[in-house]
Amino acid sequence: MSIARYPSFVIDCPDPQALARFYGEILDWEVQDPTGEQDEWVDLQPADGTNGISFQRVVDYRAPDWPGQDRPQQMHLDVQVQDLDVGERAVLELGATKTDEQPGEGFRVFLDPAGHPFCLCRS
Repeated sequence: MSIARYPSFVIDCPDPQALARFYGEILDWEVQDPTGEQDEWVDLQPADGTNGISFQRVVDYRAPDWPGQDRPQQMHLDVQVQDLDVGERAVLELGATKTDEQPGEGFRVFLDPAGHPFCLCRS
């Protein structure tokens, strides 16, 4: 029996609303504003509410320096897509940047608008 369920990840960023919208478009999840302070904290959840990602504002935020280690990635999201080419076009249109470093075949590495690495993985 687990102690807890439905983990949520909190991602530091300079603009919680913008980053929540970016990932909301990728995942087709709803942006929530539980505190009424969208400038400081925003939640993103699927329709069934089973899990989620939260975004919190950090003053003087410094993006990870991937693949460098001066400011390591600290964490990253892997999301599954049916077609890597279609997924790539979609996330680039939303504001992602494809990294020069692509260390594998079955996935592609991007940076979100705040500089966090994330991967599109072939499902």
